[in-house]
Amino acid sequence: MLSRFKIICLVAFLMFGLTTVKAQIETSKWKALIAVGVNSPSQDGFVTPFEADGLNFPTINLGIQHMFTNQLGAKVDFGYNRFVNADNTPDFKVNYTRVNAQFVYDATPDFTFLPFGTGVVFHVGPGYSMIKPLDAYGDNKTSYLNAMGGMEFHYGISRTVSAYIDASYIMGFASDFDPITEGYGSFNGNLLTVTVGVAVSLSGCATCN
Repeated sequence: MLSRFKIICLVAFLMFGLTTVKAQIETSKWKALIAVGVNSPSQDGFVTPFEADGLNFPTINLGIQHMFTNQLGAKVDFGYNRFVNADNTPDFKVNYTRVNAQFVYDATPDFTFLPFGTGVVFHVGPGYSMIKPLDAYGDNKTSYLNAMGGMEFHYGISRTVSAYIDASYIMGFASDFDPITEGYGSFNGNLLTVTVGVAVSLSGCATCN
């Protein structure tokens, strides 16, 4: 009688575990991501005497992510960044927007020491950057290809929502301004961003919290 009870308990436990894992995988298939933070442009992306502030707000990232397996996936995301001149340099403002298609790797199972409910995700992929100076330098627009890579640290709030911190580096593949006067108020360098946001599941768990 006792052995039969143990077997029933074991089967129930396994079924519960499989159901939970399946639910977690389903809720991870499609996610919407939104994050806000700051940016820091590389100073070699400006022509003399222009120089940007070392820390600028805002950076806004919006994305849709799809996981093909438990650890591998892809996302398409859009980023908006604004940076301005540093003190004691000519006044300017620049809007930096980008669109990227990135591979996603959920490294959480590889970090067995992480507390329950936390995770680490890496992303990398190509994209396109569009630079639009404002005010007097509005005609000095430029655009070029980029490559973006970053790391996210997630903390689960519920089965469908996690908060995360993302640190990313965007490398621009742009030629020098020609002639150099076209570079006034514009930018052709790299960008570091740090954002805080939420990832919301769009699949697999329509009624859970």
